[in-house]
Amino acid sequence: MSRKKRVKPYWDMTTQELREATKVFDEEFVADQAKPLTPVMRARWKRAQARPPRTQDGPGEETIAVRLEIELLDHCTALANKKRISRDALIARGLKILLAVEGEA
Repeated sequence: MSRKKRVKPYWDMTTQELREATKVFDEEFVADQAKPLTPVMRARWKRAQARPPRTQDGPGEETIAVRLEIELLDHCTALANKKRISRDALIARGLKILLAVEGEA
């Protein structure tokens, strides 16, 4: 599969470049141009739709309630999103590091 040429972000485009890049959205009845997905496209669509299931607590796991300041929680959420992991994983990683530093792990 070849990669497409990287397109300049909209916010960096001039007015003329922006008009050219978005003229496809000026067309009406684009649904008439729709066609069935090829097997390769269908496989990509299925992968894009797939999400890891929300699991119940497994063996060795337990759900707990923790009180955090809103600002701390916001920072935690932002960092987890930046690292593309869940808040659960971020908090668990932080606790493991802290326990290792303290010699408890």
